[in-house]
Amino acid sequence: MLSALIWMPIFGAVLIGLLPASVSSSRLRSLAIASISVAFAWSLYIANQFDVIDIGLQFQEDIPWLDSLGLTYRLGIDGLSLPLVILNNLLTIVALWCSDASIQRPRLYYLLILVINSAVAGAFLAHNLLLFFLFYELELIPLYLLIGIWGGAKRGYAATKFLIYTAISGILILMSFLGLIWLSGSNTFEYNPLLSQGLPLTAQIILLGGILIGFGIKIPLFPLHTWLPDAHVEASTPISVLLAGVLLKLGTYGLIRFGLELFPQAWSVLAPWLAGWAVVSVLFGAFTAIAQTDMKKMVAYSSIAHMGFILLAVAAATPISLLGTVFQMVSHALISGLLFVLVGVVYKTTGTRDINILQGLLTPERGLPIIGSLMVMGVMASAGIPGMMGFISEFLIFRGSFEVFPVQTLLSMIGTGLTAVYFLLLVNKVFFGRLPDALANLPRVTWSERLPGFALAVMIVVLGLQPNWMVRWVETTTTAAVNDFTTIAARLPNSKTADLPPAVSETPLSVRLN
Repeated sequence: MLSALIWMPIFGAVLIGLLPASVSSSRLRSLAIASISVAFAWSLYIANQFDVIDIGLQFQEDIPWLDSLGLTYRLGIDGLSLPLVILNNLLTIVALWCSDASIQRPRLYYLLILVINSAVAGAFLAHNLLLFFLFYELELIPLYLLIGIWGGAKRGYAATKFLIYTAISGILILMSFLGLIWLSGSNTFEYNPLLSQGLPLTAQIILLGGILIGFGIKIPLFPLHTWLPDAHVEASTPISVLLAGVLLKLGTYGLIRFGLELFPQAWSVLAPWLAGWAVVSVLFGAFTAIAQTDMKKMVAYSSIAHMGFILLAVAAATPISLLGTVFQMVSHALISGLLFVLVGVVYKTTGTRDINILQGLLTPERGLPIIGSLMVMGVMASAGIPGMMGFISEFLIFRGSFEVFPVQTLLSMIGTGLTAVYFLLLVNKVFFGRLPDALANLPRVTWSERLPGFALAVMIVVLGLQPNWMVRWVETTTTAAVNDFTTIAARLPNSKTADLPPAVSETPLSVRLN
């Protein structure tokens, strides 16, 4: 069942590559959308069959591959990976829908997007360390080409910078995996949270350091972030949607799966430092976003701030905070995807993203009133207004982290207030006021261009009002992960994890939300 999620996009990519040259770009686009739509429907079927009470891996596949290297084709899905797999397919459909039907070199373009979708799905499903690394690296070259070929004026610089940073990320992660297998004496790369337990604490901290920096580049966290704004500014709108909504989540997923779960003892030692790192990343991203004049770059820096919330929550490692991390991953993906789609429409119709030039786009007669209204809603969701998904995710993170790191949580909450500041500056300058004559008679935005924004907006509101629809998938897995973490970390001398509240609540959050 799980292999289908990986191979359906590959089958679509092969089919696109084999079609005659006479096939139009729009037909190739439709075929790509159809391929991912089938994968999306299949992921929903898996979700429907998913046992929300089972804490273990479900629908497992384990096929021998290269036994001499310890590499097996082992897949599994749990409450941590299930929402991300669905999200991957959903945002790939959005990206394909937003793609220009007359794009140059369409065959290569759609083929690369399908390969990225397959690689990301494989990374979320892999439960062999080396298999995860292969999928993690597989998306590198396709995204480099998508930025380098179809990007903006400085696309070469941005793509090369992305390539170098991500390659360093992969090297650090692979070195940590190899070090863990070598020092533990294991003869296989099978995912085993107990591998590090016999290692000296110093060795665990060194290996975890490689994991943290490697995935910190991917997330990205300050000061490992410098590739992200350049990549977003030069990438086309569909690629920005994939980058912010899906690819950054490989880093946050890795923090939980290969940081917290593989190195619980080292994690408990470094947790206060990680919480401090999260505060710095949140405040840096927020203050830097305020200083931006490019709409797209402002949204890019906001991602750095919102990813810092996830690091804070994982550092705290309480049942509620870890639940909040998964909710924040999905929330940020939908909200940032919405904002990038809307910024793309504004740029396509006006020819600029400069907030000092744009003004009055909310004007009903000659402006972009529907796009402006969706933008206001997206800004409200990002700022954590109640009734939307952003509020639920940030509330869970702050509520769960406060009991462990009260000072760091309060400082991070400043970032939420700053989110309202920089996005209100954007909305006030770009959409309110008098529409200048230079922007009069803007091209009409079609309903096809508005549809992705409407779809994302509806999901943001629905999951904000009914969070239990996602919480019920996630809660059992995250609670079990916290149980394991507190049990193992408590074995350390002078451990403070024994003072934490019990990981298992008498009444699950999913029930209380009802």
